[in-house]
Amino acid sequence: MSSLTLAEFLDGEWRPALGCTEPASIAYAASLAAREAGGSVQRVSVVCDPRMYKNCFAVGIPNSGHKTGLRWAIALGAWLPDPTAKLEVLRQVTPAILARAERLIAEGRVHADVDPARTTLYVDCRVESDCGDARVIIEGDHTRVTLIERNGSPVGDHTAADAAGSSVRERFAEMSFTDMIGLANGADDECRQRLRHGVELNVAIAHHGLSLLPGAFLGDASESIEARAGKLVCAGVYARMWGVDMPVMSLAGSGNKGISVSVPLALQAERQSVAADRADQALALACLVTSATTHHLGALSAVCGCSNAAGVGLAAGLVYLAGGDASGVSMAVTNMVGNVAGMICDGAKIGCALKTMSGVDAAFRAASLAMNGVTIPDTDGIVGADGLASLRNLGRIAVQGMASVDSEVLGILRAKMADRAYDPAQSSTDSQA
Repeated sequence: MSSLTLAEFLDGEWRPALGCTEPASIAYAASLAAREAGGSVQRVSVVCDPRMYKNCFAVGIPNSGHKTGLRWAIALGAWLPDPTAKLEVLRQVTPAILARAERLIAEGRVHADVDPARTTLYVDCRVESDCGDARVIIEGDHTRVTLIERNGSPVGDHTAADAAGSSVRERFAEMSFTDMIGLANGADDECRQRLRHGVELNVAIAHHGLSLLPGAFLGDASESIEARAGKLVCAGVYARMWGVDMPVMSLAGSGNKGISVSVPLALQAERQSVAADRADQALALACLVTSATTHHLGALSAVCGCSNAAGVGLAAGLVYLAGGDASGVSMAVTNMVGNVAGMICDGAKIGCALKTMSGVDAAFRAASLAMNGVTIPDTDGIVGADGLASLRNLGRIAVQGMASVDSEVLGILRAKMADRAYDPAQSSTDSQA
């Protein structure tokens, strides 16, 4: 069993974020570089991996009037004064900063490019100011800084940079479900409070999201808990992708994963009158399984992380919440892999809300079947002899088998962009990169 503690896991994987984590990561890099350069920003550029690009293309940026796109994330970040806020850095956007960012874009002083050879999370940001220039590189995880330069000279030693979530995932990706349950059951009071705080944040944005959707979407009190959970998750993700200025507790680098796992478990625990400690343990287990799945898929992936990674984690948590053991968790994981594998990620956007509903629905079904001793046999398709083997196979499909998906998605997004005349002062739903 890994020596990893639950507190260490939460430090790396259960972190507050404002807005989509990809634009937040871009803005964080730009803010860091601008602070290092000093003075007034004259020009800023970013080179990123294709998946970072697609996840910035159409997702709303908090406090920006629903601006979207890579260039807006870059331009805003360059004026944000406090990079220590990391994934909550966009909280600092003000009307004055928005105006400065718009001016940078309008004057052609913001540049974005994609390095198609990068297969993992990568951001290379350069800022030129009237005092000098600076460069920041983030790799592997949304806040993992591996290089800071000022005027071409390294600043500090980032060779052993804290990999945060990415290193945590590597350390326990092959941990057995029995050991994951043991880790979850060992949650101390501080860990439980951190888990509950995350639930509060994610439930709050879910309820706020309901106010943004048509009344017919809300349903009535007679609907099933599964339907209610799916709608709440959908609403929370919709609000977040729209750019609502509300923090969430992200999981494995994704706020949508955090919402998708925590909100249904909270509803189910309430319906079943589950003891608070058991509910905490179920959530911790769901987070662990989600993170392990994310390790196999990659921090950013060709497949939808909400339906695949978070859906798998939710199914595991639902089994445990219902009194299931490691065997039941393994069966539920296999049921999910055999069902939702292959749903692609075509970028962060409000449409992700529908995918999360599909993932939640599949997770409830997978857990229910597992609790009745039903699982997909290992003679079928890509599923393995147990849940962990199924996850490894899912990773193989996502990483090797779907390697060309992102290039096709990128081509489609760029074709869309080419069909539009770029005007930074156009409607608030501008989605140029």
